[in-house]
Amino acid sequence: MPSVAASEISSVDSLDFDKVDMSSLDQHAHAHTFVGAIDQGTTSSRFLIFNSKGEVVVTHQLEFKQIYPQPGWHEHDPYELVSSVETCINGAVHQFESQGHSKADIKAVGITNQRETTLVWDARTGEPLYNAIVWTDTRSAELVRTLKRRLGSNGVTELCGLPLSTYPSGAKLLWLLQNVPAVQKAYEEGNLAFGTVDTWLVYKLNGGPRKNVFVTDPSNASRTLFMNIHTLEYDEQLLDFLRLDRKKVQLPKIVQSSHETAYGKLESTALKGIRITGCLGDQSAALVGQKGFTPGLAKNTYGTGCFLLYNCGPKPVISKNGLLTTVAFDFGPGKRMYALEGSIAVAGSSVKFLVENFGFIQGSSEISALAETVDDNGGCCFVTAFSGLFAPYWVDDARGTIFGITAYTQRGHIARATLEATCFQTKAILNAMEKDSGVAMTELAVDGGMCNSDLTMQTQADLIGMPVNRPGMRETTALGAAIAAGLAVGVWESFDDLKSVNLEGRTIFKPLIGKEDAEARFGRWEKAVQMSKGWLA
Repeated sequence: MPSVAASEISSVDSLDFDKVDMSSLDQHAHAHTFVGAIDQGTTSSRFLIFNSKGEVVVTHQLEFKQIYPQPGWHEHDPYELVSSVETCINGAVHQFESQGHSKADIKAVGITNQRETTLVWDARTGEPLYNAIVWTDTRSAELVRTLKRRLGSNGVTELCGLPLSTYPSGAKLLWLLQNVPAVQKAYEEGNLAFGTVDTWLVYKLNGGPRKNVFVTDPSNASRTLFMNIHTLEYDEQLLDFLRLDRKKVQLPKIVQSSHETAYGKLESTALKGIRITGCLGDQSAALVGQKGFTPGLAKNTYGTGCFLLYNCGPKPVISKNGLLTTVAFDFGPGKRMYALEGSIAVAGSSVKFLVENFGFIQGSSEISALAETVDDNGGCCFVTAFSGLFAPYWVDDARGTIFGITAYTQRGHIARATLEATCFQTKAILNAMEKDSGVAMTELAVDGGMCNSDLTMQTQADLIGMPVNRPGMRETTALGAAIAAGLAVGVWESFDDLKSVNLEGRTIFKPLIGKEDAEARFGRWEKAVQMSKGWLA
């Protein structure tokens, strides 16, 4: 039984167990129970501490450098990924203790992370052999075209749930093997370690090669091209197709997303000795944070990119309409769920583009105000294909194009068209999900930075013709990591314990235009998509 404060029980000898309300003691204990969450994203790292009600107690965030060596290339410094996380842990714990809490009450830590971003390091020393290649990076485009012509390419998606594209980690690893001598050397000598960001963080936070905690979870492993989506094990047929020798590249062990011991303990920071007990790729974490535990529930996260996940149940559904099949989460027997996913490469980053490249506004938070200076998009349509188009189109050679510009066009029209681009792509993904699943959704749960814009969420509801449900507490990605960690150590015993988490302050946006109007607008978007193709040909 959890310990009870001495102020509540003066003497164990005088305790009458027949008269004690055990549930009230449990509630008291849980009031002093907290879970930490590392949220390592594309542009920043954060550490959040949640209480047992799923409320954010403190948070600390740190942006880090984005490296763009060439057009279409996007990298991160592997050391900075780790150091930024450590700084955020220390900063959040300092705030936590300054509020009068004890770090001893933090029962576990979960991790959520940018997914396909690829790292390689020397398995003997733990030293990285190249910068992390970020999920948005398109340098492997020519290599992917070669793979698509290779015998057996038609069977890849059926095995791993992913199409051949620049998006998954596998293409990035092949590029490294072909172009970076240090990576080639480590591979030939059998010392090459591969991992996504979750694996790298767990490995380094556990002390690196000394402890050698070298693991990943299925929601991350399902983004690599290496894992069989049906068995949750590395697939020899896939590795053979990619011409990778398992004896020469070390792949992390795939373990449950929620596990009491598999992810080790923090070896440094203010939380040294605290166990890491949960791990989920960021979009899976957001689905968990939105409590999408059962089939038929869906969420859309409007972050740097935009990601819509639909819980399709305990068996994978292989899409026929341009979607990905991914592992939603694996919390043990009977608690493994799959998802159909639609990925949009550019969402919040398009707003950042207006700030940094065009100077339309001073900060991203001003985008809605600028868009509201006009009544509509003025005939403009902005296909934000900065690095090609992802789901459901999968067009690597598309590029960002703005159609319909006239002498009448103002900054507000471009701002509105920028916000609409994400909403249109979301509608395209929902249409594909309905075709694959055979079931039409009735509501869309949303989170992420762009959902702070009431205009964007109303536009989304108008275009998809269904209510958009926005929670009051929108840190659902980090909450998902905390839930995964908390379930492993008994902070929450079951999904039922989470029913009351994060219910307050929700806003429901209902459609305000008719279906015919929505379809006409979408038709113009689809025409623009077709016209944006072929710019790299």
